[in-house]
Amino acid sequence: MKLSDSRTINADATTVWAGLLDPEVLKACVPGCTEMSGSASDGFEATVVQKVGPVKATFKGAVQLSEMNEPTSLTISGEGKGGAAGFAKGGADVRLEPQGDTTILHYDVEAKVGGKLAQLGSRIIDGFAKKMADQFFENFSNAVGEADPESAEGIEETTKKKGWFKKLVS
Repeated sequence: MKLSDSRTINADATTVWAGLLDPEVLKACVPGCTEMSGSASDGFEATVVQKVGPVKATFKGAVQLSEMNEPTSLTISGEGKGGAAGFAKGGADVRLEPQGDTTILHYDVEAKVGGKLAQLGSRIIDGFAKKMADQFFENFSNAVGEADPESAEGIEETTKKKGWFKKLVS
């Protein structure tokens, strides 16, 4: 399965880069992530609980970052095992394109699944993978970027959690 897309984040490239390397940001952004440890140089270990179609599994996996060209691009590769549910492995090439005060994050993802997950069929797996990528990058954009003033109108202050990571690194 292959997936390519881009997302505009209301933060400079340096802030977006720092967010991609921070295990706390990643834990908050990966849907279903219950544990995340490690570092960008040594790699991350994560536990993610997800339901794909009728199959619910806890995946334990490792993620490595390579080909890091700060702050413009990096490659993410990982593999997770979900016991009887099967496995998932893949990678993503991420490229950051500064646009003034914002950054366009481009990503190309390639993933493979095996075991019971592979038996679900490519339409279910592809739909799930797109949903997971969209959720991750939406969460990441909200954590790292500042709220868009036009879209934030009418939102109560208590519900605005956008840009929490940017506030920490500013």
